[in-house]
Amino acid sequence: MIDINILRNNPQKVKDGVAAKGYDPALVDKAIAADIAWREILARVEVLRARKNKAAKECDTEAGKIIKNELAALRQKLAESEKNAISVLGQIPNLPDENAPRGVGEQENVEIKKWGEAKEFDFEPKDHLELGQNLDLLDFERGAKVTGSQFYFLKNDLVRLEFALIQFGLEFLSEKGFKLICTPDLAKSRYYLGTGYNPKGDEAQIYEIKDTDLGLIATSEVTMAGYHADEVLPKKDLPLKYAAISHCFRQEAGAYGKYSRGLYRVHQFTKLEMFAYTEPSESAKMHEEMLAIEEEIMQKLAIPYRVLEMCTGDLGAIAAKKYDIEAWMPGRNDYGEVTSTSNTTDYQARNLNIKYRDGDRNEYVHMLNGTALVTSRIPIAIMENYQNKDGSIAVPYVLQQWMGKEVIK
Repeated sequence: MIDINILRNNPQKVKDGVAAKGYDPALVDKAIAADIAWREILARVEVLRARKNKAAKECDTEAGKIIKNELAALRQKLAESEKNAISVLGQIPNLPDENAPRGVGEQENVEIKKWGEAKEFDFEPKDHLELGQNLDLLDFERGAKVTGSQFYFLKNDLVRLEFALIQFGLEFLSEKGFKLICTPDLAKSRYYLGTGYNPKGDEAQIYEIKDTDLGLIATSEVTMAGYHADEVLPKKDLPLKYAAISHCFRQEAGAYGKYSRGLYRVHQFTKLEMFAYTEPSESAKMHEEMLAIEEEIMQKLAIPYRVLEMCTGDLGAIAAKKYDIEAWMPGRNDYGEVTSTSNTTDYQARNLNIKYRDGDRNEYVHMLNGTALVTSRIPIAIMENYQNKDGSIAVPYVLQQWMGKEVIK
């Protein structure tokens, strides 16, 4: 959630940020009203406490009894009012970075860089689904039979490719100073809600586990955000940089376009995620570092890509600033998103009570996340860009040591 002091001291700034993200500024007025109501009850409680203390000093037991009963009733109202104020405040999205491009939707995202040239084939290129079927690498039909639509079996060399990608990514990030972590695939609701993953509604992502407080994580961002919940981190340890691997599960509710077929939008995949905790003054620098790492991975894989900066209307509730990398995918003759990196500033840290010690004060950390490798979409780009005329697929040079071969036939 946002800093309550910004809401109290500069409500117009909050309204402007909320509107820039496409939310209703009336949320701000509602939050202000809830905060005022809570503070009014709190003031009444403080007055009664003072009267109770005075009665105790004067040994006025009758007055003390009356005040005690009044306090009990008011404390109940205070708890309810505080709960409401927190709930309403939590509906306000993180304010966008002042330098984030202004816009209402993805059409206004800003392309800031391109790398590599789209390969020109001397044959009609196939998409990853056809390549996967021809080479016995993918089975969506049996995935649907066993589990449901948008589930799949990886087979043969595509299994090897997934593990080669993960091994490459783990070694690469380890050399960059990231601590390696393999996280649980389940998390309590506090953590998936605190990181902004809603289990209900048109854009639902989380699969909830019946009769428990658990859900299957949509990304290890959830578990890594929870990793240091309710902790005060030593300033000397910052930044903390983690490379977290997990399975990811997403309902993918909502309508999507024609390019969502195959591996592009599925309900389960494996992902290697970067996650960092920083001082507020260092988060912008860390965000650029994560983007640079994502670019370096794409360049090592020799896949053409472009970098987009998200406009305010396409940032989502949690991010203050966000970059996407889109890989060139010949099967669609267009770019498709393969990584993103977000600076959530102190928004998630406030939700999960994560601070660092700065002198004699505890301050909220800034938290950032960035995709290193996702084993659904990156293989699309590899299969389609590295396909040969005879239907085989060349293996990117950096993966050959783990694949044990140069070509998938």
